[in-house]
Amino acid sequence: MSRTLDDMPLFAYRGAPGVKSDDATTLRAALDMAGRAHYLRAAVLSDMKANGPGTADQIARRIGESILAIRPRCSELRAAGFIRDSGVRSRNDSGKSAIVWCLAP
Repeated sequence: MSRTLDDMPLFAYRGAPGVKSDDATTLRAALDMAGRAHYLRAAVLSDMKANGPGTADQIARRIGESILAIRPRCSELRAAGFIRDSGVRSRNDSGKSAIVWCLAP
């Protein structure tokens, strides 16, 4: 049986999208993102199926979204087993070494 994003619990990663503390601003931002997170995860997967592996920065650019919205979605997709670290590194927009993500088998 093939898994889909619909099988992934909405709040499967760290309690809610982007939540690392119980600060009110952080929680409000996570709740705001929760409505878009499913769509963004699907957009990341769709892009990777069409265009192949990429860093979070490359994927964000290809789908016309902010890296701040896409980087956490990549972490969520990795935690759920949809994508994996390819073992390859590439420079991101800030010049740092970044993981090149690929679809998980």
